[in-house]
Amino acid sequence: MTPFRITLVLTVLAAVVVVLTRVRLAKDEGAGRLSIPRGLLNTHTFAGVPAVGLWVAFLVTGNTLLGWAGLVFWWVTVVAGLLILARWMPAKGRHSSGPTADTWGEGPGLSVLAHVGLLIGVIVFTAFLATGNIP
Repeated sequence: MTPFRITLVLTVLAAVVVVLTRVRLAKDEGAGRLSIPRGLLNTHTFAGVPAVGLWVAFLVTGNTLLGWAGLVFWWVTVVAGLLILARWMPAKGRHSSGPTADTWGEGPGLSVLAHVGLLIGVIVFTAFLATGNIP
């Protein structure tokens, strides 16, 4: 597989992570041990949408400036996504309770897969862009 095709596949998967995170956590009930601040979810979404847009524009036009701008937004999205994973951190203390479940799966597996996958994808994007492997 060429770097460009790898980038296209990872771009689609990253866009899915941005959208599904918003859909999954849009309601206050969410899953996990901690409640996610609305601002963190908004940061994930409002950085993720321009990241996808700028990145796709870069892939279509080959304008490197769009690629680097998209990467800035991707990195903000990744950091917000990893902070969202904090909702699965073990709670300690006398009054702590177990994690709340949702209909999306048992435990943090889906969230870990999505956000660690997004981190790896953005590392790949950065490496490919920095080395000139994608137009």
